[in-house]
Amino acid sequence: MKIMIVDDEKDVEMLFRQKFRKELRNKEIEFDFAFSGEEALNLLGSENPPKIVYVFSDINMPGMTGLELLEKIKLKYPNIPVSMISAYGDSDNYNKAINSGAKGFFTKPIDFESLKTEISQLIKEKEG
Repeated sequence: MKIMIVDDEKDVEMLFRQKFRKELRNKEIEFDFAFSGEEALNLLGSENPPKIVYVFSDINMPGMTGLELLEKIKLKYPNIPVSMISAYGDSDNYNKAINSGAKGFFTKPIDFESLKTEISQLIKEKEG
């Protein structure tokens, strides 16, 4: 199961690799990292159909925001669930994300146990 993490902060990659070390080692999941909305769309477009089955994107990024990326993914790849992450748990961002079709909404610092639960549910849906 290939998951894309989209965040303009590069240290996020190390954090995710550390928190999902066991799942990565057991080849339960695989990560692709994009550091901008444009890079995320390029990665998704590089495979037809994309092998990525879940996108986890920061909202506040320079250039294309996570909410703009969410809209573009929902238009072009409606079967790929997208969850949003924000340093600000404000209801405005939450409502915009959910109303635009986000599967979930996480605030920083990320609750990795909740995220692992969401990912394992996705794995079960894909296998089921």
